[in-house]
Amino acid sequence: MNSNNSPTPDSNPDATPPCSACPEPAVPFASSPPTSRRNFLAATGVVSVSSLMGAAALMAQTDDPKATVEWAEHFQKNYRLMSPEEKAESRARLERRYSAQYGKKVTVDTTEALPGVLMGYALNIRKCIGCRRCVKACVEENNQTRGEEPGQRIEWIQVLRMERGGFSGDKMNQGYPEGLGIQVGGNAYTPAGQVLEGQYHYEPEAVPEKDANYMPIACMQCEKPPCVKVCPVRTTYREADGPVVIDYNWCIGCRMCMGACPYWARRINLTTPILPKEEMNPVTHYMGNRPRMRGVVEKCHWCLQRTRQGRYPACVEVCPVGARKFGNLLDPESEVSLILARKNVFRLKAELNTFPKFFYFYD
Repeated sequence: MNSNNSPTPDSNPDATPPCSACPEPAVPFASSPPTSRRNFLAATGVVSVSSLMGAAALMAQTDDPKATVEWAEHFQKNYRLMSPEEKAESRARLERRYSAQYGKKVTVDTTEALPGVLMGYALNIRKCIGCRRCVKACVEENNQTRGEEPGQRIEWIQVLRMERGGFSGDKMNQGYPEGLGIQVGGNAYTPAGQVLEGQYHYEPEAVPEKDANYMPIACMQCEKPPCVKVCPVRTTYREADGPVVIDYNWCIGCRMCMGACPYWARRINLTTPILPKEEMNPVTHYMGNRPRMRGVVEKCHWCLQRTRQGRYPACVEVCPVGARKFGNLLDPESEVSLILARKNVFRLKAELNTFPKFFYFYD
């Protein structure tokens, strides 16, 4: 017996020894305040929002610029719906992240569509020599992934190589059935004239090749774009000055736009894009050539970082034979307008009523 007359554990063998991990006695239900399902859900929602805000505040203090802005970008609006202040904040976040990520000062332009401008493009298919300098210039200008593994290399421009040919009398009796050539003629499997079938991976010793024509294809920047109609999150849309753009932060990678495009103009980043720091173009546009992420679709946008500053697209500047022309369709004295007025012009797959602003012409 101790001095305060309280029993010790040894004095009562049946007593339970004290334990710091033992739970507190349950509070009787009658003593707790009444709780409804609505109050419970409301309280849970407040806790969740508070937790998210707290986590965001904690992450805002990190020294990792990528982690900081990715959290903020996760909650940002569709770019079209942002206020001017929100657009400025988003631009500043991207410039901080890209500058830290690539080790150089990166600018993200947010210049809006120019008033009184409707961009147009024209290409002389008789002049094109198939050198594919436009393809290389586009990749370098627009920060496209350039890996070597499947899915790691993206090119917005495709140059189709098409053979010239004709009908030969020597093949008259080589059809099916043999010797008759009635159901399938002997010239069925040879090229004739210029057709939209050909190779876009070719390695010639020199260009232009004999008996070959070339037809570059890229985004047609349709006036009635089918890709915009099918996008379930409205992340792709037509800008007022003509180009069809993509808000990469809202793209969910469903690829419905790729299936709807009749011109094979869209690409998806199946893997994390490979963009070496020393090759990254630091002059970017928010809706254009800023670095993309895995799982988003991208396409040609006529180099918004250049054209909205009064410059030609990179593919136009680099063409060695001057086959590519660019200008304002609303200006009757622009190069494109003069070509439409004076040359033999056609639009690819015009029967689909997509109304491209990319025109082919020949002298």
